[in-house]
Amino acid sequence: MNAYQLAATALALGIAPCALVCARSRPVDGLVALALAGVLATLALLCLAEGYHRGTYFTVALVCAVLSWVGGLVVSRFLSRL
Repeated sequence: MNAYQLAATALALGIAPCALVCARSRPVDGLVALALAGVLATLALLCLAEGYHRGTYFTVALVCAVLSWVGGLVVSRFLSRL
């Protein structure tokens, strides 16, 4: 296990508090936690791609970054209608 894989594990563990905030707090705070979880997931995927020395895995991180950003926009639009 190298440093990138350890960093990916630490970043993935950081998603758990974000899920807790999403479940238990106000919707606006949940939206911020959702955005942070998207960033942490993207960084974890980047670390895994570098840790396993697979260039094609960077595409997964790129797709995760774009979809988490679009998902945040969709959730914020939904919250604005409430």
